[in-house]
Amino acid sequence: MSDTVSTARPVAEETRETQSTEQAAPARPVRQRDAFFDNAKYLAIVLVAVGHAWEPLRPDSRAVTALYMLVYAFHMPAFIIISGYFSRTFDGSPGRLKRLVTGLLVPYVVFETAYTLFTRWTSQDPDRPVSLLDPLYLTWFLAALFVWRLTTPIWRRVRWPLPLALAVAMLATLSPSIGNDLDLQRTLQFLPYFVFGLLLRPEHFRLVRRREARILAVPVAVSALGVAYWAVPRMNYAWFFHADSARDLAAPVWYGPVMTPAAFGCSVALVACFLAWVPGRRTWFTVLGAGTLSGYLLHGFLAQAAKYWGWYEPAWVREPVGVVVVTAVAAAVMTALCTPTVRRLLRCVTEPGMGWAFRRAAG
Repeated sequence: MSDTVSTARPVAEETRETQSTEQAAPARPVRQRDAFFDNAKYLAIVLVAVGHAWEPLRPDSRAVTALYMLVYAFHMPAFIIISGYFSRTFDGSPGRLKRLVTGLLVPYVVFETAYTLFTRWTSQDPDRPVSLLDPLYLTWFLAALFVWRLTTPIWRRVRWPLPLALAVAMLATLSPSIGNDLDLQRTLQFLPYFVFGLLLRPEHFRLVRRREARILAVPVAVSALGVAYWAVPRMNYAWFFHADSARDLAAPVWYGPVMTPAAFGCSVALVACFLAWVPGRRTWFTVLGAGTLSGYLLHGFLAQAAKYWGWYEPAWVREPVGVVVVTAVAAAVMTALCTPTVRRLLRCVTEPGMGWAFRRAAG
């Protein structure tokens, strides 16, 4: 941690002591990023952008709606599972709490305010107040991850974490009165995926990357797409948003406790298929996996602006060729937003040091 240093001692003495300590201490090894997870994060964030780009095209195409349903069944679960996996070491220590504030809370405040002002400007909701308790658009994920990570020590201590998390999610679907504060409904319903990630080990990821898993993933994914196409007129795909109670979705109350574990099983299976085909070696897009937060937070402005500026109004956009063009543009834009250059430009709000705001660690 880089914090302000006490000036109680003479500068020369402090400098000599620092140099002596640096010479005596062994060099700390540089932690290497895992190419597999960077690849997975990049591919998943591209699917997030593509899903948002497909949203205005759903009413005119059953095929697009089926693809949309399929993607939404696993792209956010994949992100949340990976987030849970990398949260296993969160113990509430001062350093990790600082990173929680600088890496999640600060970006949430900045982009929640920015999206509110942008929504006012585009006249989608000209009177919307700036509220940090009601996440707008995609900022819900930052608020949810903040809550999930804070509760990590609890899930690491209880005896049956995943069944308990599923029970919490099932009960949430019965409670339409939970409200919009911090998008708690979605936070609770997506909780099992985060807890599932906490329980995973490196050998589990090696298991889904085996050749047999890659082969099996093909018929599973094709079958899932066929089921999605069949389900378009028969099922409300909003169940995969995990944002509403059963009553809000105009379904019988008992649907919630049934659909929660069913959707969880379906999503986990599709996440396994997705990860099975993620390359484990370094590729041209591996470096982009480190910039997915920047891409996630920025692409929403373009997705909203595209509708405001009428980019979807031409008839050709809703034709098959138009769908392909929209998909390619969304993927290209997200790729550009994940580049190291953009990440560096946004570092002041997505990865701020903020040493001035925290006490220096003892010792």
